[in-house]
Amino acid sequence: MSTLLQKNIFQLNEETLWTAAAPGINRQLFGYDDQIMLVKVKFDKDAVGALHEHFHSQVSYVESGVFELTIGDNKKILKTGDGYYVPPHVIHGCKCLEEGILIDVFSPSREDFK
Repeated sequence: MSTLLQKNIFQLNEETLWTAAAPGINRQLFGYDDQIMLVKVKFDKDAVGALHEHFHSQVSYVESGVFELTIGDNKKILKTGDGYYVPPHVIHGCKCLEEGILIDVFSPSREDFK
């Protein structure tokens, strides 16, 4: 297993670069090591996080906005203050109904985001 190490102990919002993840979706990588990663994901209205799966456990918090989430066979509208858990290898995705931000935590860390 490769070793991912966070370069900075503190990650300041105004100094953390946004990178394009998909049309209408941008992300900032915050703290991480091999075992855990925090990612802030900004969605434009109507942006779609395509259905996908990965071997990571994921827990997410809706910082702002409204999202239609699909996790496996379940679909639910989530809004500011809500959260969700995605087990490994479960197909999931979302549509942003009102511009917003998700805070995602992955374990282990997403090497494909670096």
